[in-house]
Amino acid sequence: MIGSYLLPVIIFFGAIILFAAFFIVKQQTAVIVERFGKFQSIRHSGLQLKIPLVDRIAGRLSLKIQQLDVIVETKTLDDVFVKLKVSVQYKVIRDKVYEAFYKLDYPHDQITSYVFDVVRAEVPKMKLDDVFVKKDDIAIAVKSELNDAMMTYGYDIIKTLVTDIDPDSQVKEAMNRINASEREKIAAQFEGDAARILIVEKAKAEAESKRLQGQGIADQRREIARGLEESVEVLNKVGINSQEASALIVVTQHYDTLQSIGQETNSNLILLPNSPQAGSTMLNDMVASFTASNQIGEAMKKAKGKNNNDL
Repeated sequence: MIGSYLLPVIIFFGAIILFAAFFIVKQQTAVIVERFGKFQSIRHSGLQLKIPLVDRIAGRLSLKIQQLDVIVETKTLDDVFVKLKVSVQYKVIRDKVYEAFYKLDYPHDQITSYVFDVVRAEVPKMKLDDVFVKKDDIAIAVKSELNDAMMTYGYDIIKTLVTDIDPDSQVKEAMNRINASEREKIAAQFEGDAARILIVEKAKAEAESKRLQGQGIADQRREIARGLEESVEVLNKVGINSQEASALIVVTQHYDTLQSIGQETNSNLILLPNSPQAGSTMLNDMVASFTASNQIGEAMKKAKGKNNNDL
């Protein structure tokens, strides 16, 4: 009777013990099995078997690549405090799971300590601007130091990255002001160059305009002289000598000027003399002056010829 009650109990506990003998290890995971507190074996992915009540799972380690972000505050060579965010990508070496599990209790703390040590040794050698430029050099130095130290503990450092550089807010504002001032200086230089070019080009245009204007006036006067010459020749053909012809042309131009002034309704120009007898008086005066100048010229020629003969 008692045996009939014990059999189900025995079967139940036997099933539990049998079920406890099997366990599953996920992909990219390592399981450490201990027997009576002593290391027994390392099991990898798949269905695994252990002795119930004798063996136990001491721990599980991920073999995937993991990332640890460390923020380090330090001072640069030019006495600027700056915060650097260093991202460390690492993984447990498959063949060194034992060392990774038993030699280090807190691998994150160990990695963090090395990152602090390297960053605070490298950054104080650089000025703030160099920290931004040489951040890859800092990352390489951290990776080299970590690899040498963590390889012994079964960890492989895949890559280290300096993902953020954050100076003090006042320093950033000062840097922005310096940048803005430099850009304003460059803009002012470009504006000055543009204004100078504009002035030079304007001066060249004015010079070219004056040259062309002078050339036009010269051509105009040349044509006027040619026209006067032709007018004198025509008047000579009808018996008017050169002096009288020149005076007549001047008087004609005088009246043409008066006519041109009369066409301007808003003109304030006053031409003197402007009496009705002005034209005839001008003509007589010019003829007399031309005649007198010719006589003086003939007398000077005779005097010069006489002097040459005496010599």
